[in-house]
Amino acid sequence: MPQLLLELFCEEIPARMQAKAESDLGEAIKKELSGAGLEFGAVETLGGPRRLTVIVNDLAEKSADVREERKGPKVGAPEKAVEGFMRGAGLTSIDQAEIKSDPKKGDFYVAVIETPGRVATDIIAEIVPSVIRGFHWPKSMRWGTGDLRWVRPLQRVVCVFGGNAVPFEVDGLASGNETEGHRVHGRGPFAVTDADSYKAALEGEGHVMLSREARRSKIHADAQKVCADAGLELVEDIGLLEEVTGLAEWPVVLLGEMDPAFLDLPEEVIQLSMRVHQKYFAVRDPKTGGLAPNFVVVANISAKDGGKKIAEGNSRVLSARLNDGRFFWDNDLATPLEEMGEKLKTIDFKKELGTIADKVERVSALARELAPKVGADPALAERAARLSKSDLVSEMVYEFPELQGVMGRYYAQKQGEPQAVADAIRDHYKPQGPSDAVPSELVSIAVALADKLDTLVGFWAIDEKPTGSKDPFALRRAALGVVRIVLENNVRLALTKDTQVNADLLSFFADRLKQYLRDQGKRHDLIDAVFALGEDDLVAITNRVDALQSFLSSDDGANLLAGFKRAANILKAEEKKDGTTYQGSVNQQLLSEKQEKDLFAALQDGETKAGAALTAEDFEAAMGVLSSLRGPIDAFFDHVTVNAEDVAVRQNRLYLLSQIRSVLGQVADFTKIEG
Repeated sequence: MPQLLLELFCEEIPARMQAKAESDLGEAIKKELSGAGLEFGAVETLGGPRRLTVIVNDLAEKSADVREERKGPKVGAPEKAVEGFMRGAGLTSIDQAEIKSDPKKGDFYVAVIETPGRVATDIIAEIVPSVIRGFHWPKSMRWGTGDLRWVRPLQRVVCVFGGNAVPFEVDGLASGNETEGHRVHGRGPFAVTDADSYKAALEGEGHVMLSREARRSKIHADAQKVCADAGLELVEDIGLLEEVTGLAEWPVVLLGEMDPAFLDLPEEVIQLSMRVHQKYFAVRDPKTGGLAPNFVVVANISAKDGGKKIAEGNSRVLSARLNDGRFFWDNDLATPLEEMGEKLKTIDFKKELGTIADKVERVSALARELAPKVGADPALAERAARLSKSDLVSEMVYEFPELQGVMGRYYAQKQGEPQAVADAIRDHYKPQGPSDAVPSELVSIAVALADKLDTLVGFWAIDEKPTGSKDPFALRRAALGVVRIVLENNVRLALTKDTQVNADLLSFFADRLKQYLRDQGKRHDLIDAVFALGEDDLVAITNRVDALQSFLSSDDGANLLAGFKRAANILKAEEKKDGTTYQGSVNQQLLSEKQEKDLFAALQDGETKAGAALTAEDFEAAMGVLSSLRGPIDAFFDHVTVNAEDVAVRQNRLYLLSQIRSVLGQVADFTKIEG
């Protein structure tokens, strides 16, 4: 079966849009072909700086004939009903309809509508312009006098089916069978008849690497090689690799040199100057562990001198950028962080919550209060919090917002602040994502918790909470950050007692904790069972869930849960029938059977021992106490009839069952446990 080749060639497509556009175009073409009744085989998509390509293999030359039977009204139906049926079926006379019989409904009209299949070229000529006109770009433009919108001016449309061009026009641009190669090395044009000739022309004389994956692999391998040949190491940057893959059709990797004098700037400044402005990779010297006075640049041209002049030109441009960085660095160092912080009084954090300076005051007070709970020095925690936002008004952070906190640490070090203070300024924003490490130094922990808790409490106070998928102030991330900091550092913090967290905000934290624990393989029902107790110490909650999950995976745990559910079900049924709640003292005088006496004694002993173990947070011991109840509970149900004829005895035994619920309820709400 024939093959369809479609290429949309335009001016440079932004790198960030290419991968999705490539995928979207492939899906759109498949959808339209399927909708038109054309069968096809494997579909390949390609994309790059100036083109999106779709290759559809084994495409049918004609859509299938369609035969449709449309049921109409009964024979003898009113004339208007018959006329409406004829119009809908495209009949000029009712004699063109067939008459069929139904044993129950009698005779009725049937219109047989036969639609012949269409040739693929006609279908393609319709759907491709439609796809182009309806294609969505995050940003698009118009050019000339036409109405077509595309990411950049569309210059060529290659559409070939079965070796021949499929003729059509899109906003005055005629389709054809000629493509264009590299601007410098092989512009063409090149006439193509199928995917093989297309790839051969462009990847050969045309000097275009069509595959995104191939370009990415080549750039990465060549970058590592040019560094290794010079005894250096590439600083890996996945995001930058993806971006430069979309910038060069014929990638040529070069190693450039920079002025070593710039190496006294912070590494982050050098790397960001390279990455953001120039799209260069940084290079590390394995002997020193620091950055080398080199960079890796991906050119889009093969130069006769091996790229020497290209590298030199890029070096001059980089020097200009780094000179800007040095200017910002020197200016910022001349201004103490405390003085920078004064400018925060003019910047709103959130109108209802005051300025950033107001937030700093709140965070400083809270960090000092939380410091003893995490083992940090209160004075250092307060000092770090007070300086934590100052670099937001620095020239360097204005140029590179990604360096907030990072530059504050450097400035603090240069200005003689304690190392713990400097590190906390950098780390208090962490973690900023699920893969980001949490702060581990004590002062950093205190400031990071204070900053996030202040944000959450503040937004809850003004009723600005996340709704659905909307979370413009990243409050879910902040709450999950608190959860991770607390658990990964084993911080003992009672959220309602030690902070201003209210019940509604505590519930929000509960949801984040559930998410965190579920990701670690903890059972959701056990999390709910422990949370139902109202505990607000996240470490204690987690430890209790771990102990409970381990206990319930044992035979004793599984059988005890079964016994609890049996008791709970009996109580639920009797409480519903009697209209009362069985929650009170057991009358020992009414205990006549050995098994009920043994159960009563075991529950009394278990309540005391479990309570002591829980107070000591020895959750394994508490589970051991529960394990000892399995035998007495099993024996009770095996030998004692709860619904005794004597009403007093029956009620007393129900009170005994309620004791099971009460004792186990110290550990968790067993009604929420599945199984």
